[in-house]
Amino acid sequence: MRLSLFWRVFAVNAGLLGAIAVLLLVTPVEIDSPIKTTQAFIVIGGLAITLATDALLLRRAFRPLERLARRMDTVDLLRPGQRLPVVRGDEVGRVVAAFNQMLDRLESERHENGRRVLAAQEAERIGIARDLHDEVGQLLTGVLLQLNSIAETAPTHRAEIDQAREAVRRALDEVRRISSELRPESLEHLGLVSALIELSTTFARVSGVRVVRRFDDSLPPLPADTELAVYRIAQESLTNVARHSEATHVTMALERGLDSVVLRVLDDGRGFGGAPVERGGLRSMRERALLIGGALAIKEGATRGVDVRLEVPAARVAPAVAVE
Repeated sequence: MRLSLFWRVFAVNAGLLGAIAVLLLVTPVEIDSPIKTTQAFIVIGGLAITLATDALLLRRAFRPLERLARRMDTVDLLRPGQRLPVVRGDEVGRVVAAFNQMLDRLESERHENGRRVLAAQEAERIGIARDLHDEVGQLLTGVLLQLNSIAETAPTHRAEIDQAREAVRRALDEVRRISSELRPESLEHLGLVSALIELSTTFARVSGVRVVRRFDDSLPPLPADTELAVYRIAQESLTNVARHSEATHVTMALERGLDSVVLRVLDDGRGFGGAPVERGGLRSMRERALLIGGALAIKEGATRGVDVRLEVPAARVAPAVAVE
């Protein structure tokens, strides 16, 4: 039967005090008043040895608690699997085991909550895209038709009407672009590769950044939720390039790995300028990768810029359908 932590600490200190008492009883140590230099060295040496022994024994007992405190300071639920080994069966071991169980529960709850939140976000995106397309798009189309009608009856104001029509056409194009970003219909109807081609083409046209695409021809089909997550991560990566990187060139690749499918978005911009602070969009990207069981790495490029790499394991890859 193992002693509890309290009794072990008590035993360590009681043993040391007992050893000191025995030494005082059986050794001819005398202390004069005033104390002599040799006697002072003996007393100080005995105290130093006692404290060092006490510290050594107690440190071994409390070292697992120090590791637990460090892990509690650094744990991130978006990086699952950060567990501590349980190597003891005493109170400290039970505390470590309870901490690991708490992380299991928190990661499970976060995974479920994140899935619901992202599902609600996608539903909201679809609703907004539908409203933009059906309501705002139709209103702008009606305004354009009215301007065409007015232009036929008021030729003297043709220049002003042409400017107004051009502004309405640009507004219609912007509405279509926003609607497409909110609800990528090409992803649903044409697949991930076609959706990424459309996304990168639109990004290059709007931002002026040159995009080079490398997509494998033999990519296996992916589940719908995985395709959506890959698309959103690529979309957020390009958005970050346009907002922050000052890049002139972006490479987007979708390749088959050994047991995985890998998305990479690499730019030649100014990078993070230090360690990246993951908040907002970067946290959302990591959340999406976690929900599909993928591994997301966001780091400085080999020479410059930012390298985003998402790997979807083979467990998430749907089996290919044989075609005869």
